Amino acid sequence: MKTIDHSLGRRIFSLPFAFCMSLLLGWSLSMPVYAESAEEKGLRIARDADARDHGFGNYTAQQTMVLRNKHGQESHRKLRVKILEVPEDGDKSLFVFDNPRDVQGTAFLVHSHKEGADDQWLYLPALKRVKRISSSNRSGSFMGSEFAYEDMTAQDVDKFTYQYLRDEPCGDLTCFVVERVPTDKDSGYRRQLVWFDQDELRAQQIHFYDRKDTHMKTLTFEEYAQYLDKFWRSGLMTMVNHVTGKSTTMMWKDFQFQTKLSDRDFTKTGLKRVR
Repeated sequence: MKTIDHSLGRRIFSLPFAFCMSLLLGWSLSMPVYAESAEEKGLRIARDADARDHGFGNYTAQQTMVLRNKHGQESHRKLRVKILEVPEDGDKSLFVFDNPRDVQGTAFLVHSHKEGADDQWLYLPALKRVKRISSSNRSGSFMGSEFAYEDMTAQDVDKFTYQYLRDEPCGDLTCFVVERVPTDKDSGYRRQLVWFDQDELRAQQIHFYDRKDTHMKTLTFEEYAQYLDKFWRSGLMTMVNHVTGKSTTMMWKDFQFQTKLSDRDFTKTGLKRVR
């Protein structure tokens, strides 16, 4: 009986296999390495940051708004906030002022949208009527604060174009600096610079540039806390207007997630009944 030399078979088989592998390796090394563009990286960072906040459902919170004029004189307002996540569209938000007396009962309702203009309504109890905020007026001051009406709505990713600029330190953290440009022609801003910390992709500050490309305002986020072991919320937001010298601070507390909120709590017709 002849003995079959299996090692010879293995050597014969290995020759074309090795040859093919060498060709594949050479081809892969000759291919150019794909470089992510600044626009692609900026969009990816924005989408990743947005994705980390998906699934919160809804929450309520208490807010104190402190308005300061250029001389440092302060006025305080207290309000309740309700937010409802709408996965297939933009989120819904309701702000209800409790005091002082001159703004008590004022309510601001926002239906944000992933595409198209957001819907915003303001209920003024002194007039007993609901006023719709038009797109052309959303760069105006929200209730005398340094926040514009357009700042008070969900900042949906698709409402901007993006460009990654650089990495740089931001306090004890390291941040991605991303430029975003509003696609809405009625926006009061030409562009914004956003600092996202690289660990959790939380916004640390935003620089707002007006239509003349002047650095008009800076918003800083502090005192972050995590809820439901996933969702981060800032407890202190400060908007400084570099043109007027005024500022507004929003202090948040008593966050309650996954409450019994529903679409019925965010209707235009229900604004007059908000208590």
